[in-house]
Amino acid sequence: QVQLVESGGGLVQAGGSLRLSCAASGRIFNIYIMAWYRQAPGKQRTLVGFIRSNGITTYADSVRDRFTISRDNAKNTVYLQMNKLKPEDTAVYYCNAEAPSGDKYWGQGTQVTVSS
Repeated sequence: QVQLVESGGGLVQAGGSLRLSCAASGRIFNIYIMAWYRQAPGKQRTLVGFIRSNGITTYADSVRDRFTISRDNAKNTVYLQMNKLKPEDTAVYYCNAEAPSGDKYWGQGTQVTVSS
């Protein structure tokens, strides 16, 4: 079992920055891919991006060049640095861990609100 706890959400003005953190505990040696998703009110949850254990990252087109995902394996933590935030980035952001077995785990989510 893996437990994920997100932090760092809040209210920010358009053009500002936030950094989200996701601390993992449990059977972390099985974690392979760490991902961030987001869900805006009334919309489906969508992928923001993910990072493999070797550090290779992939991003959704809507956030590429503005968001950066990184991981600190020694701290069992993954980060989402969000720059140049836009009102349309407003959503609940979720951390996700996918084990090599395919099992997936979710955090509780953290709210990000970007005011115009």
